[in-house]
Amino acid sequence: MSAIHTWACFLLWISFATQDKTPDVTVTCFVSEECVLPCNFQPGSKISNGNATMILRRSGLKDRGTYRCHVLTSEGEHDAKVILKVEAPIRGLFLEQSRMSGYEEMKCTVRNVFPAPRVTWATEPPTFEDLRPVTRMLADKKGLYTVDSRLKRLKGQPDLIYICKVTTSYGGPAWTASLREREIRGTQGKDLTIPCSAPTYLNNPSLQWTFSNGEDFSRILTYDSRSGRSVSMPPWDNHMELDNFRVPFGDGALRLMDPKHLEHTGSYTCEFSVPYSSHTERNEVTIHDPEGEQRASEDASYWWVIGLVAAVLVLALAGMLAYLKLRGRTSKPRNDPEEVTELNLVKDAAAGQ
Repeated sequence: MSAIHTWACFLLWISFATQDKTPDVTVTCFVSEECVLPCNFQPGSKISNGNATMILRRSGLKDRGTYRCHVLTSEGEHDAKVILKVEAPIRGLFLEQSRMSGYEEMKCTVRNVFPAPRVTWATEPPTFEDLRPVTRMLADKKGLYTVDSRLKRLKGQPDLIYICKVTTSYGGPAWTASLREREIRGTQGKDLTIPCSAPTYLNNPSLQWTFSNGEDFSRILTYDSRSGRSVSMPPWDNHMELDNFRVPFGDGALRLMDPKHLEHTGSYTCEFSVPYSSHTERNEVTIHDPEGEQRASEDASYWWVIGLVAAVLVLALAGMLAYLKLRGRTSKPRNDPEEVTELNLVKDAAAGQ
């Protein structure tokens, strides 16, 4: 019995030795992209290349799960198990100021992501007030999430930087967006510095300046952090200046030279950016024209005097017409019917005599 038991163990060992065992493989694929599930083995006489890899076209969340690859060749058996994870990574993070709720709030939005991310808020400089954002997550028919997180702006602190940070549970990169808004007033013909400062968490960012007057939107300047050079767009190149040496240290202030009231009043937006992070500052700039305002004031006074004189003349004319109408009602007409009748009676009596 001992010999039989020994042969049984030996044959069992041979069976496991001829079977190719490989460790489980975990593959992470992105939604709507091509996905490769590997399966390689020792080729036999009938299968030459030893590759049984499977390719999924336009993978989706429904494809998640465990896949088993089993190959039987003259060399033995091959078993492989592939664990497939499908994710929809963050492609962009959008931060803006909104007044849709009846008060000023910061709105942070992420679209078409899976799994649902985590959203946190902060300010720079830090504030001791308790931040109470409201975050909503809504999944569509494909299972992808749209995240909408809103934070009410803090009163009495207009120069705060609001920072929205989104992290994922699968260990992907964290995305960060921050925003600051301010109002600036300048004078026509007098140089004006429009500030733009990057937060401390951005390291050697690129920079872009844009302008909008409410109707048209234009890019006016870009700075490349790799080359350290900036390029301005005409006709703005004659009206602005950027200190390229200060940008790597987070100072992207723009000097507006000889500004004009009509041409340069509008919204100036600067955006610092590095991979997965951006910082935006929106400056509402008003360029005053003192001479034009004075002329407008003088014109207003002139037209005010003309309007007053015209009003007096109209009132005088109306009063005269009312007086004539009243006098006409009180005076007796020359051809009074009663007087005409009496004269006719006297004439008839004289003719009868």
